[in-house]
Amino acid sequence: MGPGKLLRLLVYALALVLLIGPQALGVRFHWAIGRRIPVLFHRIGLWALGVRVTQIGHPPKETPTLVLSNHVSWLDIVVLGSLRPLSFVAKSEIAGWPLFGTLARLQRSIFIERERKAATSEVNATIARRLARGELIVLFAEGTTGDGQRLLPFRTSLVGAARLALADHSLDEIVLQPLALVYTRRDGLPLTRRERPEIAWYGDMDLVPHLGAFLKAGPVDVEIRWGSPIPFDAATDRKRAAARAEDEVRRALNVGLGRAGAPTPPHPTR
Repeated sequence: MGPGKLLRLLVYALALVLLIGPQALGVRFHWAIGRRIPVLFHRIGLWALGVRVTQIGHPPKETPTLVLSNHVSWLDIVVLGSLRPLSFVAKSEIAGWPLFGTLARLQRSIFIERERKAATSEVNATIARRLARGELIVLFAEGTTGDGQRLLPFRTSLVGAARLALADHSLDEIVLQPLALVYTRRDGLPLTRRERPEIAWYGDMDLVPHLGAFLKAGPVDVEIRWGSPIPFDAATDRKRAAARAEDEVRRALNVGLGRAGAPTPPHPTR
């Protein structure tokens, strides 16, 4: 790791130290600053980590929106969090991780205990309340991370939050927004399949060695490909709407990887 990157990482760490207190207060007292600080922090993160972001398509408007995205890496949080105030739906184990759990809570993440049968309805109620307040919620609809080469089937149970928001909060319509995250280049050169595990974090990969390998390599280019918004009202079929979003994300992923119309490669054994 060169001295330039090391200096940027030190600035990133300093930003964490300086911002974590004000952010905790902002979340505790529901101040507007609690929604803005994470955006600043993630933008510093992009600079420090050498990540260049390109947006393609039309980002969500200021309406209640549930974003349905693929999930490739821990880096997805930094990339998406740099765009605008938003929150993520995350598995409950993350809440207990050192540092990362604290950062997830300060991002106002919504945690779900997948093992509990009642967890889905509870989380849907929380998502519905947040959507009704006009918040942007990101759901990694595959339910896990993938290798960035193909899309896993979407899990549709949490899309039920849109139905709940309509029923319980007097909203006429929610928007489902498909999103494909496509990591395309490293050091200015197209990523090969062999290089993707340097960015994608999936399966049984240990986080610390993965972070170390990532930091030693060069800058990364990522495309954020927004699909067409899908209106969701009282008459919308949840599973069909989720399937339409899944098709859009898969199509955008294939286009971003330069294989539009080509068969999707198999996912590695998990």
